[in-house]
Amino acid sequence: MIVPVTGVFAAVLGILLLVLSGHVVRFRLKYKKGMGVTDNPDFQAAVRAHGNLVEYAPIGLIMLGIAELNGVASGLIYWTGMTLAVGRLLHAWGMINGHGEEHIARAIGIVMTWLAILAAAILLLWNVWQVNG
Repeated sequence: MIVPVTGVFAAVLGILLLVLSGHVVRFRLKYKKGMGVTDNPDFQAAVRAHGNLVEYAPIGLIMLGIAELNGVASGLIYWTGMTLAVGRLLHAWGMINGHGEEHIARAIGIVMTWLAILAAAILLLWNVWQVNG
């Protein structure tokens, strides 16, 4: 069994994780801070952008993978995954460019993430109901 659609989004989010990790490492080296953060809002935003991805992406990818394995239409998996990936990209971009403050991209990103997770949950529940009635 393979999950090619979920695999693409896992790859995209994995690359985003590495980019955000590199951003955090640059701040850690700059401030010689191996753990925690300084009072620099850009450092704090970088750490939270990274942390927020780690908090939301796994459950979204797990749900997409299960849905794909269960036979949910690949088009539905694709659009849900696209919403998740774009949401995570927008959130990270808005968090970093907004210096941790309010930013429209950050807000749109989290709403897209929540919608993707909700859509994946509905797809899974619908699929289970269809199969097991």
